[in-house]
Amino acid sequence: MRISHSTTNGEAYVHEIPQFGLGVFLMSEEGECKSACLAALEAGYTHIDTARAYSNEHEVGEALKESGTSREDVFLTTKLRRMHAIGYDEVLEHCQKSLEYLDTDYIDLYLVHAPPEDEAHREPVWRGMEYCLEQGWVKAIGVSNFGAHHLDMMRSYARYLPAVNQIEMNPWLQRPALRAATEAIGAKVMAYSPLARGHKLDDPALQVIAERLGCTPAQVAIKFCHEMGCITIPKSSKPERISENLASLDVDISSEMQAISALECGYISGWDPTSEP
Repeated sequence: MRISHSTTNGEAYVHEIPQFGLGVFLMSEEGECKSACLAALEAGYTHIDTARAYSNEHEVGEALKESGTSREDVFLTTKLRRMHAIGYDEVLEHCQKSLEYLDTDYIDLYLVHAPPEDEAHREPVWRGMEYCLEQGWVKAIGVSNFGAHHLDMMRSYARYLPAVNQIEMNPWLQRPALRAATEAIGAKVMAYSPLARGHKLDDPALQVIAERLGCTPAQVAIKFCHEMGCITIPKSSKPERISENLASLDVDISSEMQAISALECGYISGWDPTSEP
């Protein structure tokens, strides 16, 4: 999948992003993230999504080195922590720290983890993100947990609009309006928590759909997000689940799309800054 930025003078930054990857949220036990990344890379994953707030960027970097996989063959996404999104200089400082922790010369995709709480910080923070892009420290920049109004506000100050908006998205939280707003500014949707943090995997309707398809309920939910055109990053630290999640890409859910769409109930499984001012 291609993500891109363009400027008013026609300059463009274009970067290819794997549409499927491993999320490493809540992998805080020592060695857990590293082991998960090694299992994912061995299984054939080419995209790992981490964040400064997860406190495991260093383990992602260690896994990449130990795996022997070429840096150019793995797409790394990380995020500027919300508490650090307070100014231009802070963005530069913490981008450099993420580069150090990941032990890499560049980050493929760098996201603002959530809209800065102080609205006065939003423009200088994004200016810092743009500087990181122009310096080649990062190949693409974007946002996470931004609502439609946050995205619209960016039009007044951004020289490069975000290439990605990472949001919670799954069969129970399909967010058509926010997906449309994201696409309207030229960004791709990245779906985190495609399994609603596991809260809904015992949904009887989902289980019936999975039985008809001959796959697991988790595979149905993951493939739905992927089928909707979202970059999809399910989290698991168990090797067998990591492989199972990747195998969801081979499941044909076309006959069940209407039934899966009917699972929508506006369920938010975790953090949701998209509705904040």
